[in-house]
Amino acid sequence: MDLLNTLVEKGLRREPPTREEALAVLATSDDELLDVVAAAGKVRRQWFGRRVKLNYLVNLKSGLCPEDCSYCSQRLGSKAEILKYTWLKPDEASQAAAAGVAGGAKRVCLVASGRGPTDRDVERVGRTIEAIKEQNEGVEVCACLGLLSDGQAERLREAGADAYNHNLNTSEGTYGEITTTHTYADRVDTVQKAHAAGLSACSGLIAGMGETDEDLVDVVYALRELGSDSVPVNFLIPFEGTPLAKEWNLTPQRCLRILAMVRFVCPDVEVRIAGGREVHLRSMQPLALNIANSIFLGDYLTSEGQAGKADLEMIADAGFVVEGTDTPTLPRHRADAVEAAAAAPGGCGSHAAAGCGSHAGEGGGCGPCGGHTVPEAPAATEARTDLVAVRRRGAGTDLAPNA
Repeated sequence: MDLLNTLVEKGLRREPPTREEALAVLATSDDELLDVVAAAGKVRRQWFGRRVKLNYLVNLKSGLCPEDCSYCSQRLGSKAEILKYTWLKPDEASQAAAAGVAGGAKRVCLVASGRGPTDRDVERVGRTIEAIKEQNEGVEVCACLGLLSDGQAERLREAGADAYNHNLNTSEGTYGEITTTHTYADRVDTVQKAHAAGLSACSGLIAGMGETDEDLVDVVYALRELGSDSVPVNFLIPFEGTPLAKEWNLTPQRCLRILAMVRFVCPDVEVRIAGGREVHLRSMQPLALNIANSIFLGDYLTSEGQAGKADLEMIADAGFVVEGTDTPTLPRHRADAVEAAAAAPGGCGSHAAAGCGSHAGEGGGCGPCGGHTVPEAPAATEARTDLVAVRRRGAGTDLAPNA
């Protein structure tokens, strides 16, 4: 296909596709799927070889969130029967993190439910970061605590945080349909605060919430413009007891096309297969490794994931290798830009130079163009509620974590 040849050439040059080209990826047929995966795989291998970065989630505080994000099992009014507990102590969180590191995780992601942290919460998380870093040399720590107030990102960085996660989730145009207790602009502001403090920005999206192809393209270009170094691609887990419980809009094929579109738009960033991969990609997960270079190991915040041992076997069987702590994740040109920006007086500012780049001609783990014909929404697939398992082990329980 001329389209795919063009996208590969642009990806190898770190040049973004046009919006029309990105939309065309999502519109490809199932007959063309392997060609799409192969094309995205060429771009992935150029910048990341056959390495897979493992990330491990620790849910520091679960449930009882005052925000009304429709996709979230921890939201205000959620009837999902998830674990609910207040803050883990630093030593408890460090112990939970150690399980992931032992399983091969290079990054530990510390997540807490809530609108945003108090200064006391930031101090508590800072102590947790210090405890993890003392016990695990070379391991990265990413914090995900919600909306940040002035000065909090700087304090997290001083405590040793390497990155901050705050997903854009969906397009600006449809954000108000998903959440009403805060705005899309609030989320952008927090990502910018993290950048300004010299933290690497981790910001992604959630697919499967009833969005159009244009919404998906909009949010991925927005993440590119923000300079997100890591883009987690979540696939909605339709928890019973949440407003989106009936949204089963994804097929494994559509998930692969979405991942490929993200890779073409952000060719040299860490693209992470995040929550919902087991539910929606299912037996096609190994194919997705040809597009994405990063996954979460084991369980998620409130749902159980594939066994950690199965994750490692899948990576090996597909011909990939786990990325070690001594290997930089980002290509050298991006890593240099991040380090230079972080070292600059006043932090990294807009961070645009270290991002996927500004769109030439246009162009995010705890995620608008116009003028195109909006395609029909994909037909709903069979609801696989049997694949949605509430987490009952690991952090906040007396049972061993899955890592």
